[in-house]
Amino acid sequence: MKFKIVLVATLAMAFSHAQDKKLWTLEECVRYAEEHNLTIQQAELDMENAAIDKSDAIGNFIPSLNAQASASSSTGYSIDPTTNSFVNQKFFNVTPSISSSLTLFDGLRNFHQLNRAKLYALSVQYQSEDIKDDIRLAVANAYLQILSNRETLNVFKAQYRSTQQDLERTNELVENGVLPKGDLLEIQATAANQEQQIVAAENSVLIARISLAQLLQITDYQNFDVVDQGYMIPDDSILEVPLQEIYEKATTVMNSIKLSQSKVEVAEKDLDIAKGARYPTLSAFFQYNTRYSDNAVYPGFEDPNTGQYIPGREIDFIDQLWLQDGFSYGVQINIPILNGFNVRNTIKRNKISVARAKLQLQQDRLQLETDVSQAYVDVQGSFKSYQAADKTVEARRTAYQYAQERYNVGLMNSFDYSQAQARLDDAEATLIQTKYDYIFRLKLLQFYYGIPLEQW
Repeated sequence: MKFKIVLVATLAMAFSHAQDKKLWTLEECVRYAEEHNLTIQQAELDMENAAIDKSDAIGNFIPSLNAQASASSSTGYSIDPTTNSFVNQKFFNVTPSISSSLTLFDGLRNFHQLNRAKLYALSVQYQSEDIKDDIRLAVANAYLQILSNRETLNVFKAQYRSTQQDLERTNELVENGVLPKGDLLEIQATAANQEQQIVAAENSVLIARISLAQLLQITDYQNFDVVDQGYMIPDDSILEVPLQEIYEKATTVMNSIKLSQSKVEVAEKDLDIAKGARYPTLSAFFQYNTRYSDNAVYPGFEDPNTGQYIPGREIDFIDQLWLQDGFSYGVQINIPILNGFNVRNTIKRNKISVARAKLQLQQDRLQLETDVSQAYVDVQGSFKSYQAADKTVEARRTAYQYAQERYNVGLMNSFDYSQAQARLDDAEATLIQTKYDYIFRLKLLQFYYGIPLEQW
């Protein structure tokens, strides 16, 4: 009883800990997605099927061994299986047998099938890894979107707090008659607009969290959140690597290219298997059989010593199996001559499949080159946008500080002051967007170069 109580308590604590987990790192999100994504699970089932196909191919090298048995009862005029003579009586017989066969030569198709099974298993593995690559990119993008929206929210909240301070100062100045009441209304309108921005930003954070949770197939949206790691700009040394070198590296590390290459090899093995059907098939066989019949008897005979006639007696089951057994063995050859052009047409179809697989490989290489080039250009463009946005923020912040000083001494009206603050708000929001856009595009380019997304 004590053991059960401890066990239940331990399980309850573990379940509670799993339910209370709220903050996820990028690496945890990627690993969880890889373990729970339905598409990946389907790919893993394909890998199990590939392992079974490989086992089937290995089985082609093993002799077959089968046991058979038949039992029958006959009445009337029929052939006695033990004597092969016609009898007119009722009898029961059993015929067991064991047979074995082995393919000695079939145009090397068994070897090609084994190699094909190995290549197909590797192809399915590449397919699974390619799916994981797509999921890693989607998770990383969704993760960074949460951080971007959250950082924007923090900026809006900080701006709102600053506006509240301005609102208090303006209210005092209005009460003292230094500023007109219209300036107070303008600041209040600015504060109300910022409240709307905060609400919209909070909704954006929630929607981004839900999107990532759905991608991870987590239904508890309320308790799901990510670690606010405050990502800075990662190492950008990848930009010093020539574009051609990045593309060449991508052709060796990207699973999409490995998958296309493996499909070409699988198609070539299918062609070898089809060509093997043009050769003769040589096989060996062996069979052992025996029989039992309830009317089998030892014949009667005269005792030479006494001259007494000894009547026949029924042969028991075990003795019949030994007395009536037999063996057969040999080799068999099957030479294909004309099969309705089936072999020839199958070879032609497989040649077309090989050509199609090679064309697909070329197309995938071209697509990868386009993607890498686009990523290379995008990361440079996003970096320039980020630099420009950073300079804009610095300029807008300086302008806002100058406007604030003028407003505090009555040299600027509230409308112009609000406009200066709004321009700073827009500049800071743009800076955040360009920052995370640059981070993602930089990580994408590194990903093509073989650097994992979760490696920061």
